[in-house]
Amino acid sequence: MAATLVIDTSYGSTVGIVGHEPIVEADSRTHVEKLRVNIARATKAAGLEPGDIDRIIVGLGPAPFTGLRAGIVTAKALAFATGAELIGQNVLEPQAQWNPIRRGGDGHAANPGATRVLTLAVNDARRRQLYFELCDQQPQAAPAAGNGTPARPVQSEPLIAMDIDYPANIASRVNDAVKTYAAAHPECAVTVDVIGHGAAKYASELAGIEHLGDVVDASVLDQGEQGLGIFALDAILAHDARPDAPVEPLYLRRPDAEVPNPLKHVLGHGGTRKDD
Repeated sequence: MAATLVIDTSYGSTVGIVGHEPIVEADSRTHVEKLRVNIARATKAAGLEPGDIDRIIVGLGPAPFTGLRAGIVTAKALAFATGAELIGQNVLEPQAQWNPIRRGGDGHAANPGATRVLTLAVNDARRRQLYFELCDQQPQAAPAAGNGTPARPVQSEPLIAMDIDYPANIASRVNDAVKTYAAAHPECAVTVDVIGHGAAKYASELAGIEHLGDVVDASVLDQGEQGLGIFALDAILAHDARPDAPVEPLYLRRPDAEVPNPLKHVLGHGGTRKDD
């Protein structure tokens, strides 16, 4: 029996077999203690053995370093041990795929006069910053997957590519992008929904977004079996388009640790600089 395992530690942790309810842990400090246990629990609950897993999808962030690394290292180790295919997935773009489903099909292109709903997908970067990407999407006419997963929206190039910034700066950048977008689509009203962890935390700064719609502090992976299916489907289709994409973490922030400059003097040595 073939199966797809999803592991994400971009915010807390989510582990699940596609087609079944995932196990979600909100506390990011429990990755080491609970991640492997939860993988075993999810596999057993689905009636599977580890050898039945033929595909592993892992969230690549963007997210802070320590938690994200725990999930990716675990996924790589499992893929090596089981021979399963390993696929990495940016966690922001599935937010944009879930948003029109959450809205019940709102804003789709079949009606040229409809409101166009843009999705500002976010994840809490801590230090008063957010990871973000501004996306436009349209639902397809035909369903793309089973397990209760509705049609997958067509993902165009992001209006603002994945980045990290302070919420007030994000609001300003989104307003500039929306003005350009609205000029290219004068027949439509435009609304910007903010979706993801950190949306409520910085709601006051994000209120500076013109044409602001819903502000939802939740992720696609908080949506149980359906959300897990949406995340996995988006990852598989992205992998089909770019099968050589590396499975590496998306930190978007320089590490805190740096080589000191100059290095410490030892035994009277004059020291060396890190660029020597």
